[in-house]
Amino acid sequence: MKKRHLIGLATAALILTAGVLTWDPLPAAPGAASLSAAAKNYDAEIIRDAYGVPHIYGARDVDTAFGLGFAHAEDDFETLQLTIAATRGHLARHKGKAAAPTDYLVNLMRVWQRIDARYAQEVPQDAKDMSRAFVAGLNLYAAQNPDKLWPGVFPVKEQDITAGFMFKSPLFYQFDKRLLELMAPDGGLALALDPGQSDAFIIGKEAQIARGSNGFAVSPQRSGDGVTRLFINSHQPIEGPVAWYEAHQISEEGLDIQGGLFSGTPIVLSGFNPHLGWANTVSIPDLFDAFKLTRNPDNKMQYRIDGEWLDFEVQIAPINVKLFGPFAYKARRKILRTVHGPVVETEHGDYAIKWAGMNESRLLSQYIRLAKTTNLDEFMGVMAMNALPSINYVYADKDGNIGLIHNGQYPSRAKGWNFQTILPGDRSDLNWRGYRPYSDVPKLINPESGFVWNANNDPTFATDGPDNLRRADFPAEMGLQDNQTNRSLRIMELTRDPSLPMTRERLLAIKFDNAYAAGSLADDFRNEVLAIDYSGEPELTAAQAHLRAWDLRTNKDSRTAALGVLVTLKTTSEIYTGDAPLPPDESLRFAVDYLMKHYGRIDPLYGELNILRRGDVSAPLSGSGDTLRAVYPSEYGDDGKLPMTAGDSYIALVEWDADGNQTASIAQPYGSNMQDAGSPHHNDQVELFANELFRPALLTKEAVIAQATARYRPGER
Repeated sequence: MKKRHLIGLATAALILTAGVLTWDPLPAAPGAASLSAAAKNYDAEIIRDAYGVPHIYGARDVDTAFGLGFAHAEDDFETLQLTIAATRGHLARHKGKAAAPTDYLVNLMRVWQRIDARYAQEVPQDAKDMSRAFVAGLNLYAAQNPDKLWPGVFPVKEQDITAGFMFKSPLFYQFDKRLLELMAPDGGLALALDPGQSDAFIIGKEAQIARGSNGFAVSPQRSGDGVTRLFINSHQPIEGPVAWYEAHQISEEGLDIQGGLFSGTPIVLSGFNPHLGWANTVSIPDLFDAFKLTRNPDNKMQYRIDGEWLDFEVQIAPINVKLFGPFAYKARRKILRTVHGPVVETEHGDYAIKWAGMNESRLLSQYIRLAKTTNLDEFMGVMAMNALPSINYVYADKDGNIGLIHNGQYPSRAKGWNFQTILPGDRSDLNWRGYRPYSDVPKLINPESGFVWNANNDPTFATDGPDNLRRADFPAEMGLQDNQTNRSLRIMELTRDPSLPMTRERLLAIKFDNAYAAGSLADDFRNEVLAIDYSGEPELTAAQAHLRAWDLRTNKDSRTAALGVLVTLKTTSEIYTGDAPLPPDESLRFAVDYLMKHYGRIDPLYGELNILRRGDVSAPLSGSGDTLRAVYPSEYGDDGKLPMTAGDSYIALVEWDADGNQTASIAQPYGSNMQDAGSPHHNDQVELFANELFRPALLTKEAVIAQATARYRPGER
């Protein structure tokens, strides 16, 4: 009995100890008075138009940021809280162990160490001012909606906004993908050899497509009617932290910008003002390097550089993982750092990594200044800040100028080495010597043909005239992007004659083209499937004949596209989904089985499968993965549907006539309100988007007021 009693006491002690060790209650938000105190420093008017889009007016630029923070919270508060928690490296405390890698990445990237040490000195004042105003709007909404708050998130601070830019920006040039490749069991990347030796072999199939965006610009000399045109056509997830939120900011200090922005952003990132505009497209130049380290066999806390042993710098990263209620597992992860950068420790070795933008804190300031530029010279002057690690810019303005900037912080690297492989980490001469000057960034301004475009492809293919950029003019160590996408191949197919005017109708036809090009991944993969001998399997032989009849188009009323897309989709969407494609002999079986199970036939209308669905509204779509009409599903639904979750998102066609008068047309998939299924603006744009139609942009306050469905100041309703 005594022994049993002792065991019980020991068990109770262990439980109590575990409870003490895991007890981690998140702090409650301060009271409403504290949260809303800063709001008194700002004054904004929010006018919501017929589609619920907020047009935000203020005397100062910061007033519009304040109003934007409040309006965005009204429309998608949950995503904003998720974004702040992730940016702080606290997401696992809310979402559990699945979110721990995000928190580790924030620590690996040293986001908050940089913020805490250098925010006051490094972040420009305009970024601080706009961030402070934006979070005042968020905190005001939080004060008025205490039942919606995540514990421990509020108050949001101005530093959270800069931290968000520092964390998310490298992800757009696939920093996370390169990191995962490095951490794979086989290493993923090969070791670079001395330039005097043979080339290193890179293991694995390199993805040939990139989800991202399209951008087009047409000069008045090429348009056929003297009109300058800019087509903004971003491809993003249509929900979540990097889904576009549409807004319009107007101040008496000269700000008048409308377009799309991401969660936690106090300024429009991609859009247009009365004078000019730009389309952003994702670029994937080589802006990431990995260095294999040699550790001291007698002291594992040292690594070799130039024949000497140096001590690692050690950082302890706290990662608190939610268990239940107020309890969390308090993990502590040791992160080592070298002269090259932080260390990734793997089963096959230890690697220091370096990436563009790893210490950059001026990104928001560059976006703020771009929004207020009025001509090409001003725009190029702001771009010369070179604070943005990557992202292409397709530009047009009311003066008829057009151009492409393959923007990036290009590392200044040693000549001759293959920097797309793993580098020896014991040589200081392979470390970066800062960035190349902005004058080296590839630019194509006012090409002879009067037409410029980008579809996440090699920047030396950007116009249909004679003056494309030449790869030979850029050193190999810059790591320029060199791929083609189906979209870029298809644009080249559709623009073979530079003498033809690029009219509005022709530009729209190119943008909404939904075909795969000859020689594209889809075309090549289909040919592999058609070459398989299915003798003795009449069902698959018949399916091959049906697949052969597919014209590579993805019209919603096609009877061959359903089979064609299902056969090729995993291949064309691999880089988006992360799923390995099926081999050719399995792809046809999968497609036939899926269609027969859900439709009882292999030739349903493609629009029966390919849909945009939001709440109780659903509409058939044309388009597919990596077509110019970009539509990516995240799953093959149990109901036989392929619901769109990414692809075409915020779209704008901006035009200036010969006198500089501006018009614009806009489309987006869902509606302005992302979180309230009962809002009339939750899915009021689904039908327009699905039918490839636009709504007119409202450019003046008079036009906005004429369509107003709500008019108020933050906190008044």
